[in-house]
Amino acid sequence: MTQVEARPQAGDTVRGATAPGGTPGVRKKGLGGNSVGLFGNAIIGISTVAPVYCLTSTLGSTAGEVGLQMPAVFLAGFLPMLLVAFAYRELNRAMPDCGTSFTWTVKAFGPKIGWMCGWGLVIATIIVLSNLAGVATSYFWLLAGEITGSESIAALDGNKAVHILTCLALIATATAISYRGMTATKGVQYALVGLQLVVLAVFVALALSKAGSFETSVDFSWSWMNPFAVQSFAAFTAGLSLSIFMYWGWDACMATNEETTGSDKTPGRAALIAMVVLVGSYLATGIAAQMAVGSGDQGLGLANPETSDNVFAALAGPVMGPVLGVFLFVAVLASAAASLQTTFIPVARTVLAMSTYEALPKSFTKVHPVFKTPGKATVVAGVATGAFYTVMTLVSEHVLVDTIYALGLMICFYYGITAFACVWYFRAELFRSFRDFVFKGLMPALGGVMLTAVFGKTLYDMWDPAYGSGSAVFGVGSVFVIAVGLLLLGAVIMLVMQRRSPAFFRGEILTKETPSLVVTD
Repeated sequence: MTQVEARPQAGDTVRGATAPGGTPGVRKKGLGGNSVGLFGNAIIGISTVAPVYCLTSTLGSTAGEVGLQMPAVFLAGFLPMLLVAFAYRELNRAMPDCGTSFTWTVKAFGPKIGWMCGWGLVIATIIVLSNLAGVATSYFWLLAGEITGSESIAALDGNKAVHILTCLALIATATAISYRGMTATKGVQYALVGLQLVVLAVFVALALSKAGSFETSVDFSWSWMNPFAVQSFAAFTAGLSLSIFMYWGWDACMATNEETTGSDKTPGRAALIAMVVLVGSYLATGIAAQMAVGSGDQGLGLANPETSDNVFAALAGPVMGPVLGVFLFVAVLASAAASLQTTFIPVARTVLAMSTYEALPKSFTKVHPVFKTPGKATVVAGVATGAFYTVMTLVSEHVLVDTIYALGLMICFYYGITAFACVWYFRAELFRSFRDFVFKGLMPALGGVMLTAVFGKTLYDMWDPAYGSGSAVFGVGSVFVIAVGLLLLGAVIMLVMQRRSPAFFRGEILTKETPSLVVTD
């Protein structure tokens, strides 16, 4: 006698075609299947995270929070991401749907929690797309200044009108490439990700060779790998929040599941490959940078407040020299541009799925007949990104910075819900085998608990105006106001959609379920 999992077939009440796997209510979207394989999918995951961009923008901030324990915090941030990745893998095997977190949490917890989970993903992506565009714009003009040797050209980034127009042009270009489909996206990504990793490897090698050459250099110590050596729990959680942000984006591998060869297994494997590459890159770069210039707040130290928000701009010349240093500028620009392009993938496909299941207006279900992409969802995401960045830049640079700080809360929000959705969805299977208990229950539960703890601590810390830029609204930290305000905005939009699409919110489109087990000979 053998226990096997029985996937019930779609019932007569479900409208639309059922996606592979036979899960009730899960529909096909019309996307182009078999467009990308394991390697290409892993590249998309790495590109969306943008390792070089993440490193230049968070190495200094993390060092400022936890000092020499930065490598330990990178490992600590990797752990919940890895545990959640197992949850994504198991859910994708059961339901390879491009709606990912939205679809899965609806199936586990019902329409309202699922809708808010999807909103968390969408708004987090819009925030990071705007920041990526801003970083790409800054490095575009910095690189132009380096190549021409003209400080006046580099200074054009400080001209708000020029900066915004350049940023909008980059967003439009990235939107156009994403609009043309997975094949176009994949080809561009091979070159951009390859360039990033090669330049990063050269930086690590040169930084190690120059350890001891600068006044702030520090000898390597295994104590750097000890997270318990961080001076306070508040500093640890702040550093952990930054570390989690550095891994965010690997789930783009899952958003392409309906376009990937072997949609039930390949995305999960690609996500794990991407995670291993990322943690290796972060540890190597963090250790090499600390050995070369230290983590202090003076001189070339990583935590120097004058350079901590853009570490590679400060270290390019001293570590790599005037010629190779230019390639580091190119790598940061390539990293931000590549991620700007691929980050459209999860947001467009989540919106496509939400509209397909009638959780958003039906007009977003349009898929381009030739490119097989969610055309309208991609364009709207691009327009929303451009509008968001323009408004935030014109209102206040402080608001823009605080919006980025609020991003960590959104990430913990929807990743954590998805992790718990895995445990609940597979609750009838958890004791079927040791593997099921570990990968469908224990690991996702631990990942969810960790992210919930970070969410709660970060929410508490955000109340203090000192968190982020230091600005406040009626005595409350502006980061808290922005983060909670964006979640409440999602709740308001959900209530509006509930009136427009009552069938979805009654659970008639995507029904809650638990996989059942039957016994066969």
